[in-house]
Amino acid sequence: MKKIKVLLFSAALLFAVQSFAQDPGKGKVGRAINKVGNKTAELAVKGTSVVADKVYEGKVAPNGEKVYINKNSKYYYVNKKGAKVYVSKAKLKDAPAK
Repeated sequence: MKKIKVLLFSAALLFAVQSFAQDPGKGKVGRAINKVGNKTAELAVKGTSVVADKVYEGKVAPNGEKVYINKNSKYYYVNKKGAKVYVSKAKLKDAPAK
């Protein structure tokens, strides 16, 4: 019985210590690193999209971003986090006149 109590106590202590190890809040440095990382990813994906895929002239994404067409004729734009967001042709808007 004593061994079971010691085992349960040590397991509870182990989980308690691990739960205090994580810091839930991001400081100023964490947010800055995320912003820089997101911008870097966005620029990298946009750069590869310009080289590898076609830019759809005359149409923009629902939020005003450039629209690209990949090799499978799928339409997408690159969001602020650098992810490709695929959209249907019906959701595209006419580009504003320059």
